Amino acid sequence: MYETFEHTADLGLRVRAEDLPTLFSEAGRGLCSIFVDNPAEVRPLQELRIHVEGDMKQVDYLLFDWLSELLYRFETQQLLLFDFDVTLNQTGLSATARGERVDPQRHQLAHEVKAITYHLLQVKETPQGWQAQVIVDI
Repeated sequence: MYETFEHTADLGLRVRAEDLPTLFSEAGRGLCSIFVDNPAEVRPLQELRIHVEGDMKQVDYLLFDWLSELLYRFETQQLLLFDFDVTLNQTGLSATARGERVDPQRHQLAHEVKAITYHLLQVKETPQGWQAQVIVDI
């Protein structure tokens, strides 16, 4: 589950999940929901493999790098990625990501995301599972 929240001139993203792979998947879905108002309309027409190197001891930085990679794909290839199969190991993250290029006729663009930030970045385990918070610069 993900939700967005207002944060001064930026936008925040809170994510909750029962395990870390699902948390990263939901964070990717949440980021897509910041790009477009109708993320459910994103079709899985393209599939790609994404690898992000990182240290599981610093899972918050891995989340930052993951979301930054998805932002990069959006900015450079106009890819809206909304469906993810994420695997984590000691060397980082591997994911199969599905989505499609932006179609202005179907996708209602919402926010221009300038960057993922370290401000209030947090990933933690709770009795209910995992939760994360990240602020995006819009």
